[in-house]
Amino acid sequence: MNASSSESSAETTDPLSRELVQSVVDTARALFGAAASSVFLLDRERHELVFEAVSGQGENHLVGRRFPAESGIAGWVAMSGEPMIVDDLTGSTAFDRDFAESTAYVPDALMAAPLTHGDLVLGVLEVLDPAPQSRSDLGELDLLALFARQAAVALRVVVDRRHQSAGSRSRADDRAAALRMAEDLRRLLEASQ
Repeated sequence: MNASSSESSAETTDPLSRELVQSVVDTARALFGAAASSVFLLDRERHELVFEAVSGQGENHLVGRRFPAESGIAGWVAMSGEPMIVDDLTGSTAFDRDFAESTAYVPDALMAAPLTHGDLVLGVLEVLDPAPQSRSDLGELDLLALFARQAAVALRVVVDRRHQSAGSRSRADDRAAALRMAEDLRRLLEASQ
């Protein structure tokens, strides 16, 4: 696969947006007891997925890295809009092992869910090597989908903030949105216990 590095999207995002999306991957990683978690943003103009935030394996070098939007499991999830759990990636034809090797981490299993807002797929949330009890259970797939829906709100805030001028959105609006998201996340985590 041809993966290209270009200007990191994190470099063009304000600190609040970076922190918001980073909290999504950190929480997903903790929630599923995973080795790593990533949020990919779908760049429709370039037809690529971009590592927007990473927690765990690869967090120091993957943010901003791009790859073709139709490639791998993340690409399939982005194009289909459907979540997926794969317990054994060795037999998966959708898994792009060459790309995984280029990231310096090849997972054995993964969970992925689209990040949607309305009918629009904004990106993909991936959880790599989740704890065994998180795999193949329909309840866990539902939980991943719920969490992905919450994460999509965070991603939508990031995308919107990139397209707005610096002074057009008030800090009060940002704070209110962050507080609503935190409350929704608290309820989600309580429901999963």
